[in-house]
Amino acid sequence: MKITVINGTSKKGTTYKIKEMLLNELRDYADITEFYLPKDCPSFCTGCLNCVLKNEFSCKDSKYVQIIDESMRKADLLIFTCPTYVYHVTGALKNMLDHFAYRWIIHKPAKEMFGKRAVIITQCLGGGCAKAAKDIKDSLSWWGVSSIMIRKYKLMTSAGFDEISEKRHSKIEKDLKKTAEKIKSIDYSKPSHTNISAKIKFFIVKNIQKNISKTNPQYADYLYWKENGWMDGVKPWKKQ
Repeated sequence: MKITVINGTSKKGTTYKIKEMLLNELRDYADITEFYLPKDCPSFCTGCLNCVLKNEFSCKDSKYVQIIDESMRKADLLIFTCPTYVYHVTGALKNMLDHFAYRWIIHKPAKEMFGKRAVIITQCLGGGCAKAAKDIKDSLSWWGVSSIMIRKYKLMTSAGFDEISEKRHSKIEKDLKKTAEKIKSIDYSKPSHTNISAKIKFFIVKNIQKNISKTNPQYADYLYWKENGWMDGVKPWKKQ
């Protein structure tokens, strides 16, 4: 089993320690690749649209983005971890997600994502976990991922993870062990289900691509869809 972990910060603080509690339960079970932001995707997306209008390799930061893209496509499970910064994800993670706008269903989604599974882990002082998790889930959902587990932890202290009560620490540890057992119980030889929301988005976009092709048959997104057979009845969530 292969796991790709996207860490929304390079700081080895509370989120890192929570994430390690989960990974320690999985290290003997899986091959784990981790990316730390902003180190592994340091440059800002400038909105040049080259990834959409041309191809993903024309992005000025493709040498970083494509390493992450390939790892995520090959992984059986994606894990996103991120502390809550002013009720949202870190700027570093937002920047990485911006770079992957071209992987949204409306543009050039990766067919592997429609059968992918993901886990989101966020933590906050008192509020904002849900909004930070939603920032990540929005992109995952628009990439085609349907099976998403979310784990949110409100620590209610600024003293750090090592200073929380033994009771709270034990509760988090127990929850993460259950999450690890759930992860290990899945048969990854079978792709995850694709929910109705992803399918509706796919068929709406298919019609959009069809209409675009009438006036611009060389449009990059349409050519990508055509190359994958999606304009001719092939569906990315079904094995061919």
